[in-house]
Amino acid sequence: MERTKVVIMGAAGRDFHNFNCLFRDNEAYEVVAFTATQIPDIEGRTYPAVLAGSLYPDGIPIRPESELEQIIRDNAVDEVWFSYSDVPHTYVMDKASHVIAWGAHFGVCSADKTMLRSSKPVIAITAVRTGVGKSQTTRYVSRILKALGKKVVAIRHPMPYGDLAKQACQRFETYEDLDRHQCTIEEREEYEPHIDNGFIVYAGVDYEQILREAEKEADVILWDGGNNDTPFYKPDLHITLVDPHRAGNELTYYPGETNVLMADLLIVNKVDTAKAEDVELVTANSRKLNPNATIIKCASKITVDDPEMIRGKRALVVEDGPTLTHGGMTYGAGWFAAKNAGAAEIVDARPYAVGSIKATYEKYPNAAHILPAMGYGEHQVKELEETINATPADVVVEGTPIDLSRIITVNKPLANVRYELEEKEPGVIEAMIRKALGN
Repeated sequence: MERTKVVIMGAAGRDFHNFNCLFRDNEAYEVVAFTATQIPDIEGRTYPAVLAGSLYPDGIPIRPESELEQIIRDNAVDEVWFSYSDVPHTYVMDKASHVIAWGAHFGVCSADKTMLRSSKPVIAITAVRTGVGKSQTTRYVSRILKALGKKVVAIRHPMPYGDLAKQACQRFETYEDLDRHQCTIEEREEYEPHIDNGFIVYAGVDYEQILREAEKEADVILWDGGNNDTPFYKPDLHITLVDPHRAGNELTYYPGETNVLMADLLIVNKVDTAKAEDVELVTANSRKLNPNATIIKCASKITVDDPEMIRGKRALVVEDGPTLTHGGMTYGAGWFAAKNAGAAEIVDARPYAVGSIKATYEKYPNAAHILPAMGYGEHQVKELEETINATPADVVVEGTPIDLSRIITVNKPLANVRYELEEKEPGVIEAMIRKALGN
């Protein structure tokens, strides 16, 4: 039987999971290539044979998405499967229009058919957009579970930007584990807060293997989603966050709208800093999309360790990178912290940006007056350090979830910002967790 030729469009994460679930060891299909976008310098690699399975003894090439038309034509590709997240619905259909014109079918994968089943209860945290507050919600839920006497293992959405074979199944319990696995800033932003709270984190590439390892030491699996992607595991409780700072995106972004439709609990977050009319709009849209879900409002409580470091000073605000890039935000927790603490000025780093940081500003003009903490590799981390040190500011307001001083050396004092979820109706989240666990 002639095998159906497939290309998987991805960004180093969901694409590999879709392959593992749907195409690995499936003799009806031949995956001729992955394509890559969104993340710098991830194309030009190979999905290794040790992960790809017996049908791919040489592995599968990972090529730039810009070469997709040529790949389709050169290989007589039958199907192209879209496999990355946090893009407008119109973006997905634009890609579809091109693929169809080039002669292939275009598809997106089922959420349910790419969810693995666990022997342990699973709580999933997802969102409609990057930067809504998944991480703080995951920390909040972790603490509830700990208070209930449950051993929690968090499994994080993939960020495999290095050696894919070595990253198949990674376990993080200490800061030394982060160093040993050569984690990027983006990875540290997601793993460090769990480690700070005493929880083990798993991540990697092969999420079947990761799940089975995590089940050995967990009472409850906590899925810590990335971007606005759907869960990799079938949840017993599915929590989705919606963002009134980007009101309407719950209707217009892929696959965030899917998460709203599937959720058991919808959290309208950041109500303390959003406009009242936008809070009501996203609440109404969420209720219309998913009338069976419980909907609650939460604040993202922002604090600074030492506000006096900021008051009256020229502040350089550094924010979580993905929130500003494909998340599309123009500010984050650091910006609010600097304003609330009375900064005399928020300094524009653009004139002092170097290399890939300068290129990031050119690609994402929405980030204009704050500095995205880009760090997808050692070279980019160095350029971030150079940009910070060259910018004339009195203090760096660090709105990332990590302590940047662990990985870079800066010539200015660092004011660390913390942000935590705060229920406006305390007890609802715990009650839903208890119900999901049968407590």
